[in-house]
Amino acid sequence: MNNQEARKKLEQYGQEHVFQYYDELSDRERNELIEQIERVDMEVLSLCEQKDKLQKKGKITPLAAMQLDEIEKNRQYYFNMGCSALKNGKIGAVLLAGGMGTRLGSDDPKGMYNIGITREVYIFERIIQNLFDVVEQIGTYIHLFIMTSDKNHEQTTRFFEEKNYFGYNREYITFFKQDMAPAVDYQGKILMESKSKMSTSPNGNGGWFTSIIRNGLLNKIHKKGIEFLNVFAVDNVLQRIADPIFIGAVLEKNCAVGAKVVRKAAPDEKVGVMCLEDGKPSIVEYYELTEELRDARDEDGNPVYNFGVILNYLFRVKDLEEIASKKMPFHIVKKAVPYINEKGAFIKPEAPNGYKFEALVLDMIHMMDSCLPFEVVRNREFAPIKNKTGVDSVESARALLKENGVDL
Repeated sequence: MNNQEARKKLEQYGQEHVFQYYDELSDRERNELIEQIERVDMEVLSLCEQKDKLQKKGKITPLAAMQLDEIEKNRQYYFNMGCSALKNGKIGAVLLAGGMGTRLGSDDPKGMYNIGITREVYIFERIIQNLFDVVEQIGTYIHLFIMTSDKNHEQTTRFFEEKNYFGYNREYITFFKQDMAPAVDYQGKILMESKSKMSTSPNGNGGWFTSIIRNGLLNKIHKKGIEFLNVFAVDNVLQRIADPIFIGAVLEKNCAVGAKVVRKAAPDEKVGVMCLEDGKPSIVEYYELTEELRDARDEDGNPVYNFGVILNYLFRVKDLEEIASKKMPFHIVKKAVPYINEKGAFIKPEAPNGYKFEALVLDMIHMMDSCLPFEVVRNREFAPIKNKTGVDSVESARALLKENGVDL
């Protein structure tokens, strides 16, 4: 994209102010701005005009989970089926690692955070070790795609190189950047982070597959014969990745997607729960659960909406390609976005001052025809690190890791 093409794109979306300081910039800064204009998806800007019509939930009804007792009865069968798929190279893994450790008091990528007590133990290291558990079981490496962001790509790739990929075979790791979406003020104008850079943010956890496509990795997936992708978040240090039993259950049930779930710790726990929405699989967020839904019971007296997602999914690639050809829903979220004002001064607001655009995994699931919620034992597979102390924190994760015999 050249200067004129960049101007044309800005005019198309009514964002000519992005070039306000263009004449003051160095050649390098001009090139970087033009490259950013080329990369950033500006189609989402039209959603500002429709924000009041977005994110309306349909009719919520229960979706039964495969529970622990049923899984135990068929454990060996599912295990064998999953191992066969893994050994034949049909399963790939995707780590969503675009976030920073800001809430943990760190300026580094979240995966670089050290959770060790007597030695260094990094979040990325725990993730790789969890994957190694399966690699050693089946005797072959599993291809791992690691999604970074503009903000942490160089740090993340350099860190893996410095740590020698924590012993994992480098040939089986591929890094790619997540697509970025612009941040705008309440009038829909793109905010500027500096005179040469638009304020942008990763386009949500539902943007991972379109980012794979934009980075040209779909051909690689096809060439390697990968038919399913196990997608998971960086912050759960206990999760099992490429779990043969989970894979076998999803294959046996012939579902487009499987979702690992845990029983909720409390009715008001802040986790999304599996459900049907207008008859299709979906996730209802904790703040969307009405009192009636929270209190609903099945014939055995158990809560109906009791299985929370842990952001560990197994998607069938052919179904992902099908939904990628459609328009992915985006959510508009109010955020505090740092920006430069009309005088060129940098402002870091404490209160929300604009919108960010996010695609969510729950929308990907709702676009699928079938989903298997698959129950796992909470204390063995769910140790999220979202805060430094308290609930879902470094402290609570350390305690759970120790409980599972991990040396810290």
